Amino acid sequence: MTLDDLLAPLPLPCGTVLPDRLVMAPMVAQGSDAATGHVTDEDVAYFARRSRVAGTILTGAAYVNRAGRGFVHQLSIADDADVDGLARLAAAMTRDGARALVQLHHGGREAYPAHAELGRVLAPSAQAFDWLPWESEAMTDDEVRATIADFGRATRRAIDAGFDGVEIHGANHYLLQQFFSSFSNHRDDAWGGDLERRMAFPLAVVDEVRRVVADAGRDGFVVGYRLCPDEVHGDVVGYPVEEGLQLVDRLAAAGVDYVHVSLFTGYATCPPGSPRSYGQLTLDAVAGRCPVVIVSEVFTALDAVRALAHGDAVALGRAALLEPEFAAKIAAGEADQIETSAKGRLDELDLPAALVTWYTTTGRDVLPPLAGIDEYAP
Repeated sequence: MTLDDLLAPLPLPCGTVLPDRLVMAPMVAQGSDAATGHVTDEDVAYFARRSRVAGTILTGAAYVNRAGRGFVHQLSIADDADVDGLARLAAAMTRDGARALVQLHHGGREAYPAHAELGRVLAPSAQAFDWLPWESEAMTDDEVRATIADFGRATRRAIDAGFDGVEIHGANHYLLQQFFSSFSNHRDDAWGGDLERRMAFPLAVVDEVRRVVADAGRDGFVVGYRLCPDEVHGDVVGYPVEEGLQLVDRLAAAGVDYVHVSLFTGYATCPPGSPRSYGQLTLDAVAGRCPVVIVSEVFTALDAVRALAHGDAVALGRAALLEPEFAAKIAAGEADQIETSAKGRLDELDLPAALVTWYTTTGRDVLPPLAGIDEYAP
């Protein structure tokens, strides 16, 4: 693989062709209005600054209803009143030709601001967790179906706002993964039990999102899905990689346009005992039906080239925070000038103030390190 491979267009099953093999990963930017989730000037500036970071740009998680709100300054796509601001965001993201996608999210048991506002959090099952100061409530069948519909309504708002697609957030222990996990899903109805029924909620969300896209007549509108390939934490096993790959197979069969593998340990990470990486196993499971996006520990152009051995496209997380011109510099023959630290550069990065505060205070123990950010600690 070479730098030219990074710049090669990537066709998707829906007919859309992504400009290159680089994607700005979905990261909560902490720039939206704390009360309403509406787009702010900070949001617009942050994404406008990154309009040349990659050929495809994703927003951070946008909550589809108030019960799913997981972050104080999180973006909302839960109300029709959000659309005008989202249209500003889409225009900023696409001003240099990139494709713009919204990530659709529900926090489930992890919805901290929702608990503060509503006094409850919804999840597949009633359960207490050591790391949470509350017990989740089991969603009723009506609440499950209403939430599926909320993902559909959020998709319609993304279409109305001018986005090129959506990514369904089925990773990182949020609601969709909670339904797929035997650790957090103890239901005995149509939405839980055996593997087939644990897949029912994620697949129903995919079907509803695709139905809304079809009804809107939006040919080429992208529907992606992000997932963790397994859920294994020591003796706690929500699902092994073999089950994760069965979900991947079903997602590809359901017609998603790409599968985004969420990792925190490096793009080349392998499951224990496997000679093949999570990305390579996911490529095997989709069997050419849709592209695979890989992520984690990509900071330089060489990192991105090497990551293409594990996926069809490479997502930039912290690299997109540190180098807003990542793809543009590669295209201009300036790959050796890609920046990898925020030190002395904060003013040129347009990071929302709450994001900087998060990285330098309360987020220190939960966020991966961002080089050079500590000098801006309060």
